Amino acid sequence: MLKEDLNRLVTQVGPGTGCGKLMRQYWQPAALTEELTGDRPVKAVTLMGEDLVIYRHGDDEYGLIGRACPHRGADLCFGRWEDGGLRCAFHGWLFDHTGKCLEQPAEPAGSNFHNKIKHTAYPCIERNGIVFTYMGKGNPPPLPAFDCFEAPDEFTFAFKGFVDCNWLQLNEVGIDPSHASFLHRFFNDETDDEAYGQQFRFSTEENDMAITKVLREYDCPEIEIEQTETGIRLYALRRLNDASMHVRVTNQIFPNAIIIPISNEMMLTQWHVPINDTTSWWYAIFSSFSEKVDKERMRNDRLELYTLPDYRPRKNRDNNYGYDPEEQRNRTYTGMGDDINVHDQWAVESLGKIQDRANEHLGTTDKAIIANRKLMIRAIEALENDAEPEIALRPDDPAMCRGPVAIDTIAPAASWRDTWKATAIERRSRSAWAQHPWPSET
Repeated sequence: MLKEDLNRLVTQVGPGTGCGKLMRQYWQPAALTEELTGDRPVKAVTLMGEDLVIYRHGDDEYGLIGRACPHRGADLCFGRWEDGGLRCAFHGWLFDHTGKCLEQPAEPAGSNFHNKIKHTAYPCIERNGIVFTYMGKGNPPPLPAFDCFEAPDEFTFAFKGFVDCNWLQLNEVGIDPSHASFLHRFFNDETDDEAYGQQFRFSTEENDMAITKVLREYDCPEIEIEQTETGIRLYALRRLNDASMHVRVTNQIFPNAIIIPISNEMMLTQWHVPINDTTSWWYAIFSSFSEKVDKERMRNDRLELYTLPDYRPRKNRDNNYGYDPEEQRNRTYTGMGDDINVHDQWAVESLGKIQDRANEHLGTTDKAIIANRKLMIRAIEALENDAEPEIALRPDDPAMCRGPVAIDTIAPAASWRDTWKATAIERRSRSAWAQHPWPSET
């Protein structure tokens, strides 16, 4: 449980709040590059309670500036996209991506008034379909050399989705491995290798088992956690028999991202980004190690679940998430269809806009949630004391901050720690692009 004051501390994200200051010290997704195409690549965004405008300029460079013109407050989202920046349609003031006012055409000739104006602006950088921004104090750190950033574009796919609740609820479902045995339970395994669930297969000479079956039949995993240089690593251990252990390794990337395995070849890195205190986005980069990604197919699959251009889920609170009691009796644990994003959406939104954590009762399997909250509180306190958080993601050499690993495997129960690492190293060795070894994991 968290007392009311601490719950506010880790959920409120506006300027000047404890959590808001913390989140601004890390690169955050601001938009998909696919949102900034066409004849006028300009879009209004709200990020951590700030109303902003993001736009493309130059040779696929991006700017993020305050939405309200500092002259009279007019909406710069309707400004003229020209001359490398945005020109306010009210009086013609022109701003570049650094917030510098370049022109004030209605001012007298020779006026230097424009040099005194500095508009809100945040630096941006693009990686594999997502535009990231840094909204904190001081110079932005270099991006870590995470695999999702290092992978070539053709091995990745990016997307996002809207979630109608506070960001922390979404983040905490990602560091709760035990829920998958219930929330994502399927009563039968598909037989078609292309069908849902069967793309997740892990085989040894003695085992050939879909992950859907593992989750269903072994529903009381042992959870172990450890703090790393990037956040918290989680091990979900399911003993299959005296000799074999199913090992699922996931990672929390501090403060608001997770990385999980999708298949033997693909991983998902997902950021949980506050729009404001009560709504959020998830942004994801799917990264494949050995096979190029069919971007069109992956995008079309998601368009069956989300509407454009607002990236809202088709199944949501308004239509009861597609709930079908007959399905719940016979096919899925939730009765909400096959897509696990819908399951997660229901779970986190059902907690309310901002969960009241004073009334929860955390158990043994919630140890990562407990550890992460403590880590966040310590980090917020460190910033208040002008110190650096324990996990700052500011290595002297970004190439030394690699990974993190996300993998599912079946291992000998007696040596599972060595086996999952060997499996991860073997995967990298046959990768089409990943360097081997990676310093943060060996």
